Amino acid sequence: MLKDFKTLQVTDTNKGAIVEVQLNRPETGNSVDGQMLSELLVLLRHLEDDPTVRVMVLSGAGDHFCQGGDRSEFPELLERDPSGSELTALGYTAQRVCSTLAQMKLVTIARLHGDVIGAGLGLAIFCDLRIGADTARFRMPEVGLGVPPAWGGVLPRLLEEAGQSRVRRFLLTADAFDAEMAERMSILDKVVPASELDAAVTHWAKKIARRDPTAMRITKTMLNARAGASQLAVGSYFDEELLTASIARRVLPRG
Repeated sequence: MLKDFKTLQVTDTNKGAIVEVQLNRPETGNSVDGQMLSELLVLLRHLEDDPTVRVMVLSGAGDHFCQGGDRSEFPELLERDPSGSELTALGYTAQRVCSTLAQMKLVTIARLHGDVIGAGLGLAIFCDLRIGADTARFRMPEVGLGVPPAWGGVLPRLLEEAGQSRVRRFLLTADAFDAEMAERMSILDKVVPASELDAAVTHWAKKIARRDPTAMRITKTMLNARAGASQLAVGSYFDEELLTASIARRVLPRG
């Protein structure tokens, strides 16, 4: 098992059948930066190739699951490369992480608590199942920050999972919403008291890990094929370029 990461904490249980991947930058609210994306991509590909792993639980260290993308690195990337190619490359890495997460044949469960914002919501929505504490708070802040919802190609997945009307409402207003609303939108599959979150996640993970692995992988392949067709229909081909252009417009000095 790969464990030498700076931004992730990896723990395996149940004889390696269940792996918990914890976003581990609690001092930043587990904000997603380039290093975290690179490490996630390496780890996800490793887990997908490990036949002993049946379930992956994605969680966050500290008080929050994830407070979004780490915008503090954008000015540095643009200063180093004013063409925006490094920033665009970061966007492509985010898309590869999300597409890998979506297409995995093992079952993925998001354990959600505290703030689940922006890129954090993106990572969560690409998991198969999502269990949240009743105190969790969700937000899609992109429009409020002056950028399109283009991170990781998340919009098609959000539309598929949560429905166009409600996604439109919370994207355009950038308002926060609670766990009860997230469950009504199918962003959460289950809401439990914060004190029961670990027990609920463990219960589902162990139940799934006991299922026949061949049947589970074939089922995931069938589900992924359906989701892939939906993603293709909505389209997100230029997300990275759009996001780079929007960020550069706000970060670079005018004149």
